[in-house]
Amino acid sequence: MTNVLLILSGFAIGTFGTLIGAGGGFMLVPLLLIFYPELSPEIVTGISIAVVAVNAISGTFAYGKSRRIDYKAGIIFALFTIPGSILGVYTVQFIPQKTFNLIFGLLLILLSAYLFLKRMAQRDDSNNTNLPKHHIQHILTDSKGTIYRYSYNPWVGNIISIVVGFISPLLGIGGGIIHVPAMAHWLKFPVYIATATSHFILAIMATVSVLTHVASGTYSDTETQYMILFLIIGVVPGAQLGAYFSHKVKSQFILRALAACLVIVGIRILLNSF
Repeated sequence: MTNVLLILSGFAIGTFGTLIGAGGGFMLVPLLLIFYPELSPEIVTGISIAVVAVNAISGTFAYGKSRRIDYKAGIIFALFTIPGSILGVYTVQFIPQKTFNLIFGLLLILLSAYLFLKRMAQRDDSNNTNLPKHHIQHILTDSKGTIYRYSYNPWVGNIISIVVGFISPLLGIGGGIIHVPAMAHWLKFPVYIATATSHFILAIMATVSVLTHVASGTYSDTETQYMILFLIIGVVPGAQLGAYFSHKVKSQFILRALAACLVIVGIRILLNSF
């Protein structure tokens, strides 16, 4: 890919990744596997997680202005992703290329099937004084004056975050494709809050993964550094655009669009693993 294509790819990844709160790693990893088959899984995930980190940080600033980030839940979930995130960076070094492709492809297809088949029933806890056991209630008002009332089980969220923390750097996908549907379906977060909070979590988790990659020498190659640079040039404005359009798109469309992308990419990666 030329530098211009890297920038354009970064812009598309930043826009759509931020729109659905997924960071964009699930789009970037397949592109790298297809156009740069000579790269090792460690380099692929390292490049992807660096771009995801910048995308998440840029998107977080935009989502912060819209006041749709649940900072309390986000900080706690992010802290639980850190141990798994560090472990995932060092684990990827020992995974063969074909095994890496197979795991990544199957994961995307399974997530896609779940999102297509599962109907989201949003619970309203605004007048509920008898919350389920261990649930925390939260009321959040965004910059448009929209009030979101919901409750969630923080222990379930913490467990999900540990798993996401490990898988994210292992596959270089940022973890949003897992965190967003998990928060929306299992924890019953409103989709708009889930996408914004997921981006905030990604900003913390991906930054930790990047620092771990730096410590392990993943980014020592000059070509790798330039690839990251040109992707980031496109990602930053793309993230701002994605956050801008996020409140203009129906929540169900966001989940359906995510599912459609997952199955297409998953099949493409599986074909490369045989």
